[in-house]
Amino acid sequence: MSGGVGPSGDILLTQESKHEQHHPLAETRLHRGIFSFRQLNALAVAVVLSASGMVTLEDFAFVIFSFFYMYLLSKFAFPTLSPSHNHPVFNNNNRILMVYSFIGSGVGIFLPVAYVFEGVIEGDKEGIKAATPHVFLLASQFFLEGVAYSDQFSSPMRVLVMVVYNSARMFSLMEWVRCEMMKELHGSSRRLFVGRVLAVVNLVYWGFNLFGFLLPFYLPRVFKRYYLVGNVRLNINIIRYA
Repeated sequence: MSGGVGPSGDILLTQESKHEQHHPLAETRLHRGIFSFRQLNALAVAVVLSASGMVTLEDFAFVIFSFFYMYLLSKFAFPTLSPSHNHPVFNNNNRILMVYSFIGSGVGIFLPVAYVFEGVIEGDKEGIKAATPHVFLLASQFFLEGVAYSDQFSSPMRVLVMVVYNSARMFSLMEWVRCEMMKELHGSSRRLFVGRVLAVVNLVYWGFNLFGFLLPFYLPRVFKRYYLVGNVRLNINIIRYA
C-alpha cells in the first residue's frame, strides 16, 4: 500500500509488491538496490519544490524529523522480526485496490503537479502556494515508504509512514481548499474551477483513505500480524532454551 494508499497514496500497490508475491528472490534483489524508479521520481519532485522556495521551513523540518524518528522507532519499538512482515497484507490482485491506488496516484500527485507547473506559467502564485505543501509532503511520503519497504524495516514502520504523513497532509489539504475557495478570479475561470475541484477531491479522497481505510482496516491488520509472529517467535525461543 501507499501516499497512504501505497507509495503513491496510502494504498498504492506497486509493481514491486506484485513481484514479491510471485517472485520473492527477484523482489529481494530489487530492495537491495539503492532506490526504485518511483522513489527517484518522488525525490525529484520534492527536491524541485524545495529548491523553488515554495516549501515552508515547517514542512521541510517535518520531513527531516520524520526520517530520523522512523529510524529510531525501527530500532527500539518495531524491530524487524521476519522478512515475511513485508509481504502484502492484502491480495495484490484485488482489482478494487488497484483502481483505488491508481486514482490516488493521479488525484494525489500527478494532477496537482501539473496544476502547480501550469500555475508557474500563468502566474497563479496563490494556487501554487496553496497546493505545494500537499504535493511536497506526498512526494516525501512516497520516498520514505519505499525506504520503509526494504528488509531493514518491519511492516509497522511502513504503515506508520502512511498514517503520519496522511494525517499531516490533512491540514495542508484543508488550507488548500480554503485558499481556493477564497481566491478571486485573476486568470482563467477554467483554472479557478479546476483548482477548487482538485483541492476538494484530494481532501475527500485522502480523508477517506485515512479514516476509512488506514486506521480501521490496514493498521490493525499489520499490527496483528506483527505481534502474532513476534509471539510465535518468542514461544519458539522459550521452548528451545527451556
